[in-house]
Amino acid sequence: MADHPLRIFSGSAHPVLAQEIADCLGIALGKSSTRYLPDSEVHVIIEEVVRDQDIFIIQTGSAPVNEHIMELFLYLDAFRRASAHSVSVVIPYFPYARQDRMARGREAISARVIAHLLESMGANRVIFIDIHNRAIQGFFNIPVDPLSALHLLSNYFSKPEFSSAAIVSPDVGRAGMAGRYAEMLNLPLVVMHKRRKDFEFTETTHIVGDIRGRRPIVIDDLMAGGSVLKQLDSLYDNGAEGKACFSVTHPILLPSALQILDQDERIEKLVVTNTLPIPKEKLHPKLEIISVAPLLAEIINCIHQGRSISNLLVLS
Repeated sequence: MADHPLRIFSGSAHPVLAQEIADCLGIALGKSSTRYLPDSEVHVIIEEVVRDQDIFIIQTGSAPVNEHIMELFLYLDAFRRASAHSVSVVIPYFPYARQDRMARGREAISARVIAHLLESMGANRVIFIDIHNRAIQGFFNIPVDPLSALHLLSNYFSKPEFSSAAIVSPDVGRAGMAGRYAEMLNLPLVVMHKRRKDFEFTETTHIVGDIRGRRPIVIDDLMAGGSVLKQLDSLYDNGAEGKACFSVTHPILLPSALQILDQDERIEKLVVTNTLPIPKEKLHPKLEIISVAPLLAEIINCIHQGRSISNLLVLS
């Protein structure tokens, strides 16, 4: 048994998920508050004693991203000054993860900046889910737990109705994740090659694997503007049949993505997790939401109890 009490706190980014995690663990959510001052500064306060306690703060990288990140930094400072024993950051959707390298000269490696600031502000550990580039964990000098929603999402597609489907990776970068889906579901793998023109537009150049006569299940780590939804033409031009499904961990879901869901009758389901809050205006009949709260609660409990978490991590 751990010597330091376990406490769960939440920033303002996704309090519903934090409450779900606390409920799974059977503990009360910690009391804290965030408010914005008239000049737009952020003010945070912890409203109870946290001295010598193991703190897990839940704060995902949802919009407005910069405000939520600044709020997280301030909470880290507040917990440190309040003499918490340890502070672990649970950040299901890691912000700036797509800016993980210099693609052109004179660019910032923004993901590295976030990692550096989290460490500098006193985080003892960082936990995230299905990060865009798993090499980002190497930006940290503190323990990092790279989780995956793979088991949660793939379980949805284990139904008999998907027995004639094929797992489709939208690009080479997602081929590893798609391969794990295909192995778990015993389905063939198809990889699409695409060329990204900028942050918003991509172009499919060719397809590796046989999609003929099979129902596509397209997987990805996140969906923002819906560029992956626009790749269906290439699949059906190469013989795909039946309704397509998409499996995405992080549902950013900009208006353009929701518009494609509305207009493209070939899409049956978009299966996502709740790593990001989905407001009412983004709820859609084709959307299926699976909670990551049990997964996060399990790993938090294991870390607090000092038990191994190797079977929950993405290590390959």
